[in-house]
Amino acid sequence: MSTLKPEVSSKDHIEGSDAASITIVEYGDYQCPHCAHAYPIIKEIEQTFGDQIRFVFRHFPLQESHEFAFQAALAAEAAALQDKFWEMHDAIYDNQYRLSEDLFQELAETIGLDIEQFEKDIQTDAVKQKVEDDFESGVRSGVNGTPSFYVNETKFDGGPEDLFEMLKESAE
Repeated sequence: MSTLKPEVSSKDHIEGSDAASITIVEYGDYQCPHCAHAYPIIKEIEQTFGDQIRFVFRHFPLQESHEFAFQAALAAEAAALQDKFWEMHDAIYDNQYRLSEDLFQELAETIGLDIEQFEKDIQTDAVKQKVEDDFESGVRSGVNGTPSFYVNETKFDGGPEDLFEMLKESAE
């Protein structure tokens, strides 16, 4: 059974309460159609279970198959430096069908980032390193495709619908 390495920490992007009884970690790729399919289901899980859920997103860009995946992850990390990680995360998935080189700056403007700062940050080693660290942690955790989910640090075998179903059953 694969477990999450390293554990969730302050370096992660976390939505939800620290007191949540369930932590879901997703390793995702912003250009992956399966991740785009999972995205609204994760939102629904968060709405349904509220404070019981803490959601963490880690980057796992599959660069061989998705030419904009790494760039999208960099854009999300650059937005994070202006405290807008989740806004960029959501905007990228909402616009996945039109991913391109030019899209990230447009989204940065849409979510109200300081564009000059964003353009500087997206090129820094620190931003690149964060994406590479997430990817590396995915490899160490046994991720073999996206999206991959970990529930309370244990790999969940199944898609987002299965995850939702399992959470509903355990809540009953």
